[in-house]
Amino acid sequence: MSSSVQVKEVVLITPSEPTPTQVLHLSALDSQLFLRFTIEYLLVFKSRNGLDKNATTARVKSALARALVPYYPLAGRVRARTGGVSGLEVLCRAQGAFFVEAVSDHSLSEFEGAPRYVTQWRKLLSSYVSDVPKGAPLLVVQLTWLADGGATLGVGFSHCMCDGIGSAEFLNSFAELATGKRGHTEFKPKPIWDRHLLDPSPFLPTQPNSVSHPEFNRVPDLSGFVSRFSQGRLIPTSFTFDKRRLNDLKKLANSKSRLNESSSFTSFEVLSAHIWRSWARALNLPSNQVLKLLFSINIRNRMNPSVPSGYYGNAFVLGCARTSMKDLTEKGLGYAAELMKRAKERVNEQYVREVVEMVSSSQASPDSVGVLVLSQWSRLGLDRVDFGLGRPVQVGPICCDRYCLMLPVYDQKDAVKVMVAVPTSVVDKYDSLIRSTNS
Repeated sequence: MSSSVQVKEVVLITPSEPTPTQVLHLSALDSQLFLRFTIEYLLVFKSRNGLDKNATTARVKSALARALVPYYPLAGRVRARTGGVSGLEVLCRAQGAFFVEAVSDHSLSEFEGAPRYVTQWRKLLSSYVSDVPKGAPLLVVQLTWLADGGATLGVGFSHCMCDGIGSAEFLNSFAELATGKRGHTEFKPKPIWDRHLLDPSPFLPTQPNSVSHPEFNRVPDLSGFVSRFSQGRLIPTSFTFDKRRLNDLKKLANSKSRLNESSSFTSFEVLSAHIWRSWARALNLPSNQVLKLLFSINIRNRMNPSVPSGYYGNAFVLGCARTSMKDLTEKGLGYAAELMKRAKERVNEQYVREVVEMVSSSQASPDSVGVLVLSQWSRLGLDRVDFGLGRPVQVGPICCDRYCLMLPVYDQKDAVKVMVAVPTSVVDKYDSLIRSTNS
């Protein structure tokens, strides 16, 4: 029997104090075509004895109104820039964010693994962000009370407004307001707009070489790859790697690598490589199919001067590891981890400037053929968000789809949960491969 969610209230929350009425330009990175979707978080909280649900709901609503004072652009609306200029801008008139309160017969234990199907938890963020350039709210928050006394907080951000780091900073500040730990004039870090820093105008003109930006190159679809993911049914999967398993992967990768001892792999590099190889081997693609692993690289400290603390816009570019199906599956974990490391090392200030120029001048966008997109949520601080309900015992997406997520694990600082949906026909093989750390 499927679980139900009943919406009790939908209300528009506006800033609790007057905020500037103005038009703010989004950066070239914010305006990228491939970022015109929603970041959707699902935070799951255990029940707490003596909790007053009505008082908690009122406190969260009040905190959201106060958070939208320093973060007032999140209460605005996005539109295309006027005057024939490409890109997006935010019209700030305190239009507000949506807040939803709901009740559900979902129970806490359901969120320990993957959902049974991609959209099983969709109604835990029922008023989700869509059609942002057409005037939809940029932020939606839904507090849902579970049947066993627990709660979920579903949050949707328009990705053109903020990246993972920026959205997590907002959530932690919002939560501190709800618990009274801090006032909105005391936010740390203080939210900073400064989107001009990642526009092409301050940069000298460049002639980017597309060979050095394989994330934007198109490759042939030799295997019906796109139709397998767009038309076939996908099954969500979840697997947790504890510290021991991660160390096993590191040992295996380092033993088969050409790197010297001082350049050993990080946990992120080896786990990403293992996921990528398991995914590719399960799909059983033609040996000459070009495959890419795309992953976000934070550029805040890769610029000179660095992007200031509190900048909550999109301050990342895509790292791209690229190889053939044959090499990825036959050359082993160390080879794949080296590709990851090299992709990270390529990203310097010049690389970022080239990306800014490309997405601004030609609206360059990543291909989808042969691509696995991986996003690391495990280091964002989402596991610290506390609205007076305690820290979340589960952090994940509203919908588990073809994008692979690395997630934090409650009370296991060094562990990582991996969630991704794969085609029905390969789910058993993928599950077997991802659990094996000796191949």
